[in-house]
Amino acid sequence: MIGGLSHLDYVDRLREVKLTTLECRRLRGDLIETFKILRGLEGLNPEHFFDLSTVQHRGHQLKLYKSNQDPTPTCSTSGSSGLASQRVVNYWNILPRKAIGASSVNIFKGHVDKFLKNVGGST
Repeated sequence: MIGGLSHLDYVDRLREVKLTTLECRRLRGDLIETFKILRGLEGLNPEHFFDLSTVQHRGHQLKLYKSNQDPTPTCSTSGSSGLASQRVVNYWNILPRKAIGASSVNIFKGHVDKFLKNVGGST
């Protein structure tokens, strides 16, 4: 879509225009939505989406478990692995305590951006 970049592959075009991959943007959105649900900012019951850990762990206190239940996916027959609430668990659990304890969504976004850059999710 941007003139003069058609000769570059996908990753190089993204780097040239300073964008992240669709996968990274989707993960960022999933993490932000998880934060909002767990903080009660969406008016949704977190237990409908996540299995919260009751065991003390290193790191932060809002660790999640991947559900073994099939929440009856509406668009896929591949089970629950494609649901955002399941895709996000591994990344959520390794977020720094500072990110989980953020006092606002905007502060959380800043921590997530830094986290994704450090784990190689920026390209």
